[in-house]
Amino acid sequence: MNGTIRVGNLFGIPFYINPSWFFVLALVTWSYSSGLGAQFPLLSGGLALLLGLMTALLLFASVVAHELGHSFVAKAQGIDVKSITLFIFGGLASLEKESNTPAEAFWVAIAGPIVSLLLFGIFTAIGFGIPTSGPLAAILGVLAAVNLALALFNLIPGLPLDGGNILKAAVWKITGNPYKGVVFASRVGQIFGWVAIASGLLPLLLFGSFANFWNLLVGFFLLQNAGNAAQFARVQEKLTGLTAADAVTHDSPIVSVHLTLREFADEQILNWQNWRRFLVTDDNGQLVGAISVDDMRSISTALWSETQVREVMRPIETSTTVQSHQPLLEVVQILEQQHLSTLPVIRDNGVLVGILEKASVIHLLQKRAQPNPA
Repeated sequence: MNGTIRVGNLFGIPFYINPSWFFVLALVTWSYSSGLGAQFPLLSGGLALLLGLMTALLLFASVVAHELGHSFVAKAQGIDVKSITLFIFGGLASLEKESNTPAEAFWVAIAGPIVSLLLFGIFTAIGFGIPTSGPLAAILGVLAAVNLALALFNLIPGLPLDGGNILKAAVWKITGNPYKGVVFASRVGQIFGWVAIASGLLPLLLFGSFANFWNLLVGFFLLQNAGNAAQFARVQEKLTGLTAADAVTHDSPIVSVHLTLREFADEQILNWQNWRRFLVTDDNGQLVGAISVDDMRSISTALWSETQVREVMRPIETSTTVQSHQPLLEVVQILEQQHLSTLPVIRDNGVLVGILEKASVIHLLQKRAQPNPA
């Protein structure tokens, strides 16, 4: 999964760690152990390092709890959570789909910051309610402060942050269009990205200071992800209202089950020179299998005139087809998730409509993007 390491499940949700996380873990451990050593000189170096590691792991556990907040609310809405991943900038819960209403989208987005604020309250209450001192009190203070910062930072109203998703839900509620919400929140996210880059770059250029270098990284992260979200939203909007049947390739490579291999070879050469795989239909037009040019190599050319396509074709599972009335957006997601370039499109009765290609979807998007003539 993009180089990430699967480390198990959390409440049935696959849990991954990006290799970049180990760098941050080491950095945070060293930073907090150094701080504890400076604050408490009597603390041995080994114990300070151990406490620094414990603090770092608790901080990342807080990030995981934040993402679980999003995940539990999404699951309550019937949305599958594909994974939770820890990476250099924190955590990410990958959801199967968008919420059905702006209100549901709002509650998924706000759940994470609420969990972080609750953790801030819990750590603060422990610090004040239980007599603590020394390194333990310092660690509780750090955990409380970081959870508060995590909540407030994520409430910045720009994608891909939680505040951006809250803003998206608000614009969706006002306009009735979820994609307008994504584009607007993405624009705000890009503005914050440029601000973060400027706050990191100016001290570096003017004073040679790396004090705000982290802002620079966060800014680039916001810019990239906000831009990607806006671009994907535009694609989704263009696909809205279209079905799989709308993107079927004209003159799809379809042959009859009764053709001989010789007839098939002749038709392939004349009509479909660029195709290597063909769909096979019966007398009723129903999809019964597929045959490729390579499949013919197992049969001697001397036998092509007496061997029918039905004897060489391979069956096609229904699970590898899509319905003609299926939303095109869902079909595109299937193509991406299963790393496919084509899919057969059939009607409810199994009759083949044709083949759908990625290239056809792209062509359809380009056609819809062209301005209508006056």
